[in-house]
Amino acid sequence: MKEPTQDRRRPGRARRLVALLGAALVLLVVLAGTNTLRNKAGIAITDNTPAERRALLEPFWRLVGTDAAPPPPVEGAAALLMSGCDGPHDNMDYWGAVLAGAGRPALVVDSHGPRGLGEFDLWRLVCAGQILPGAERAGDVAVALAATRAARVTLLGASHGGWTVMELMAQLATGEVPPGLTAWPAPPADLARRIDRVVLLYPYCGALNGAAAGDWSAAPPILMVLGSEDRVISTPDCQAMAEALRRRGADIRVIELPGIDHGFDQAERSPLSPLRLVPEARAATRRAVLGFLDAGNRR
Repeated sequence: MKEPTQDRRRPGRARRLVALLGAALVLLVVLAGTNTLRNKAGIAITDNTPAERRALLEPFWRLVGTDAAPPPPVEGAAALLMSGCDGPHDNMDYWGAVLAGAGRPALVVDSHGPRGLGEFDLWRLVCAGQILPGAERAGDVAVALAATRAARVTLLGASHGGWTVMELMAQLATGEVPPGLTAWPAPPADLARRIDRVVLLYPYCGALNGAAAGDWSAAPPILMVLGSEDRVISTPDCQAMAEALRRRGADIRVIELPGIDHGFDQAERSPLSPLRLVPEARAATRRAVLGFLDAGNRR
């Protein structure tokens, strides 16, 4: 007579298990939503002084595209490179060589290594907008820029790095300190004055991007390169962002490469990534970037 009792209990246990799993799923969704709203509001989990942020980042700074690295290498940098949300890969070395060939030794500002985001694929949380949004990561660029000695510095950001650079330019325009920093590492007007060119490769321009703020009329010329078939970021969003920045005074040129997807300049990928290096698109972008830099050299 005990077996029927046990049978009646099993469905009850199953229902409780399903209810618990459902509650856990709802909690995860709520936490993710809350985290997204936190990032949208520009609220960082931890704050660093500029000196603390530099101490965190500097061991991972790397000068690329040149055999000569003055100690410390950041002092000799005339360009700062920001990678996509998956961290620095071969495209950063490629653009470092391009910029160095144009007389601008380039420093890769690695935001991932210092924070352990390469471990256990934690970089995927960056890509999902759950940690280290562009506005917060902009503090890394500000600290590196303050550490350089070059009179003119070029900023190049790819994907999430492009979003980061855009957020920094808006913060410099408004004077708002990047989330996660207690203060600017140098007066924002001084930092802004030393940026002579900005290159944005397929940047994220969606809802979390708050770059459309402040007066951009004093910002340096900007080159934005997009792919018409980008499946990661919205190319129409970036076209709209470029127009919004023009209305704020920005001097911005947009090149849209027909038939090209996201990350066309990068060969190193995670195993399941559908994205591929497109040498022809990378070469066309290289020509555009060099022409853009050369116009700045003639100023």
